[in-house]
Amino acid sequence: MPHLVLMGDSVFDNAAYVRGGPDVVRQARDRLGPQGWQATLVAVDGAVTEGVRRQVARIPGDATHLVVSAGGNDALGSVDVLYRGAHSVGAALAMLGDVVAPFEARYRVMLDEVLARGLPTAVCTVYNPVFPDPEERRYAALGLAVFNDAILRVAVAAGVPVLELRSICGSDEDFANPIEPSVRGGEKMVAAIEQVLAEHDFTRRRTAIFA
Repeated sequence: MPHLVLMGDSVFDNAAYVRGGPDVVRQARDRLGPQGWQATLVAVDGAVTEGVRRQVARIPGDATHLVVSAGGNDALGSVDVLYRGAHSVGAALAMLGDVVAPFEARYRVMLDEVLARGLPTAVCTVYNPVFPDPEERRYAALGLAVFNDAILRVAVAAGVPVLELRSICGSDEDFANPIEPSVRGGEKMVAAIEQVLAEHDFTRRRTAIFA
């Protein structure tokens, strides 16, 4: 039986935010179960990239496919950089680069450890939060662009498919709060995961974007 494992953070471990509605893993079971799939959640709300490495030990022995969502909490922990002063645009970009470079290194180590399990794996970009303040929302999207660029570089180097969550969860209704997915957002993510599982040839080790 094919067995999907969801790894990462509250993008998948969102039960606390959907007010009794189905969380992402339940939605995956409901959608993929009739096709013979099993789904397991090892993602942990609040996990940063290094925490995902600890989840590798919890991957079930009969797992066949992995999907990883990581990076959002790393970015959240660096949000102060968006409000630092800078004497030029170049200096501001350099500050972002100083934050993203170590994140990219951590993400690469994490993905290497996940891929060491030898299972077909997909990763996710970080979606843009829907903060009520339009200016704060704009700042967040611009800052996350460099984090997502790092994720894409690592994914391309590893030859894994990418779920582009900025497009998949692109409306306010996809969120239960500014940074957590709603039931509708979960439905859209699971539909995209289903598409990856059905269409992507993991044996080619070639990156494709699913949006």
